[in-house]
Amino acid sequence: MRFVCGDFGLSDLPRRGLTPQEAPLEVLLLDIEAELSILEQGRMVWSEREFPVAELAYHLARWLQSPGVGHEDFELDSMQAEEGLIRIVNSAEGWRIGSLYTPDFWTAPVPWSVLVTAIEQLDRAVRDGIAALGIEPDFIPELPGHSA
Repeated sequence: MRFVCGDFGLSDLPRRGLTPQEAPLEVLLLDIEAELSILEQGRMVWSEREFPVAELAYHLARWLQSPGVGHEDFELDSMQAEEGLIRIVNSAEGWRIGSLYTPDFWTAPVPWSVLVTAIEQLDRAVRDGIAALGIEPDFIPELPGHSA
């Protein structure tokens, strides 16, 4: 299982009349979007265009820093969509990813280490995509065990 993101853009920042340097954190988190897909064994099982990937990376980093990491489920509490846009839950078989918008979709269960590796790869891709837009990605917290 892995996340793939591409086609980064700044949806509303120009309309707001802001540059990335003057935009507050919540605006950057909402306005930096990309196509986000989840692949299993090389096959796309879920995809969403114009997904708030900076917001997802931000909240995943905070989740991995929380005291209950590895024990508590994750739900993206997005500022632009209903809670549960992305959910990561622990089951008896392992960790699974799903979405409120596609209730019948869940990835196959994976061990914690595989999930963390997928999150690390997503974090790198989001940081690279943000940097390619000319924005420093330092507003996203560092993942535990990583540094800039």
